Amino acid sequence: MRVSKLAGGNADGMSAIDIQETVLPGLLLIRPGKFGDERGYCYESWRLKDYRDAGMPVDFLQDNCSYSKQDVLRGLHIQKSQGQLLWPSYGHIFQVTVDVRQQSPTFGKCFTIELRHTEPTQIYMPPGFAGGFQVLSEFACMNYKCSQYYSPSEEGGILWSDPDLAIKWPVKTPIISERDQAFPCLKNIKASAFL
Repeated sequence: MRVSKLAGGNADGMSAIDIQETVLPGLLLIRPGKFGDERGYCYESWRLKDYRDAGMPVDFLQDNCSYSKQDVLRGLHIQKSQGQLLWPSYGHIFQVTVDVRQQSPTFGKCFTIELRHTEPTQIYMPPGFAGGFQVLSEFACMNYKCSQYYSPSEEGGILWSDPDLAIKWPVKTPIISERDQAFPCLKNIKASAFL
């Protein structure tokens, strides 16, 4: 995996962001500079110039936030044309991202990572990925910057327990919505559903 850094800091003295490619092409991990003392810490979760200078797609149109209790599992959700920059502003989660781009050499492959608000890390998920998470702390707040407005016609999902994905969810009996429980397995979704 290649790691790129935005050299130096910005004009306000905040440190550079680190951007790391994952095993899934286009899926990126971003680690903003964090400053702290005995009172707590601070970091820039979004600064247009820095992300643009680092080569990140930056056309975000909508911000979302979700609150979830411990053991809740959300996903695996797809917004066909929407890229997302996501991170927990509070809590500890197990994040899962699946490549659902039909022509991708990593189609059907998963990337998993635990994210904690105390160790600021963001994921950039470009269009053509499904995402979901499970809450491991008492609760979690997830933030999303979205490259397209939400569109019900482009919404879909994959069953969280799809045996072909073989995801090792930390909590075996999660709290999950009826809608998410009813998503099909990846192999049963029509190709037209993806990019």
